[in-house]
Amino acid sequence: MGEQKPEKVKKHICTGLLAHVDAGKTTLSEALLYTSGRIRRLGRVDRGDAYLDTYELEKKRGITIFSKQAELAWNHINVSLLDTPGHVDFSAEMERTLQVLDYALLVISGTDGVQGHTRTLWRLLARYEIPVFIFINKMDLAGERKDALMEELKNHLDGSCVDFGNAGTESFFEETAVCSEAALEEYLETGAVGNGVIRELIVSRKLFPCFLARRCA
Repeated sequence: MGEQKPEKVKKHICTGLLAHVDAGKTTLSEALLYTSGRIRRLGRVDRGDAYLDTYELEKKRGITIFSKQAELAWNHINVSLLDTPGHVDFSAEMERTLQVLDYALLVISGTDGVQGHTRTLWRLLARYEIPVFIFINKMDLAGERKDALMEELKNHLDGSCVDFGNAGTESFFEETAVCSEAALEEYLETGAVGNGVIRELIVSRKLFPCFLARRCA
């Protein structure tokens, strides 16, 4: 009888969804859960059947009041997904969640851009030293604002916000290279920046990946 290979241990990460109100955070969480196979039907805020909005008051008002947790798996990674309140009145509930996060997914509306509460969230994420991925939603409603939005992110959040929709292009590597000396050295030697260096930049908060997308239906 052949030797049985040990089962590959899945990595586990805890990720929080944060946003200013009406950015589309809860709808994004539905899309993530649906795509991963965790739920079989997409819920909607306006129907009151979003998976993570379980309290009657949340369904009635169409906002997240209490932080919720869901488990999903993707590419050999187990993810604890925490959906946090976006309304400023429930900021204390949101901030308690930050203390357990490995990563944060900051959702920004393409039509609204960086709001005052977005900047508050950004300062809190910096205080807790949490690596951040930025998801700009509703780009189908934002018109031709892509370049302006990226400039807004760089000016109001951090100059190391990089559009990952351009990943693999020369402009992407140029932007990534200036985030650290190691990245710049690799770029000058090879004309690219490797995935390993990019991962290190993200984890050390020297690079903030940005994803610009249409509305999550």
